[in-house]
Amino acid sequence: MTFTETKLAGVFLIEQERHKDERGWFARTWCVNEFREHGIDPELAQCSASFNRQQGTLRGMHWQTAPYEESKLVRCTRGRMFDVALDTRDDSPTRLQWFGAELSPDNGRALFIPGGCGHGFQTLEPDTEIEYMISSFYHPESSRGARWNDPAFAIEWPEPDTAHLSERDANYPDFAC
Repeated sequence: MTFTETKLAGVFLIEQERHKDERGWFARTWCVNEFREHGIDPELAQCSASFNRQQGTLRGMHWQTAPYEESKLVRCTRGRMFDVALDTRDDSPTRLQWFGAELSPDNGRALFIPGGCGHGFQTLEPDTEIEYMISSFYHPESSRGARWNDPAFAIEWPEPDTAHLSERDANYPDFAC
């Protein structure tokens, strides 16, 4: 795996190193030792999946507060998506900044998002499926969110005019900086 640190502290874009032959390819998507070498705690509590029928489906921005922060490793297993990490950590030098990347089965990328950062995505194709590896269990009382188009962040979504949202995601109040 190739780890590339992004402009956000602790957020990594991770690319598969595919070993190809006439049958196809093989690649590791998780390795405790490699994650530790990059300062990433390899603790995993659960894996989840999200299936999205419509192109333009937008989920997020979501995170959990201390002591229930969730680190996430996000991969797209079918379709294409624009994945976004949002730095909501009070003590971070990159607070309120965001990073986005296209993830797809073809490009083999994953995005690692550390605890305390928000996460969201928009599907770029119909029938897009996402896989999450998550460090902590869901704790509803610690769940937080910010509106996908909050001016405090100015996230540049690829398809803002076709966003399909849940009522909750559409109606978060402005983020209190």
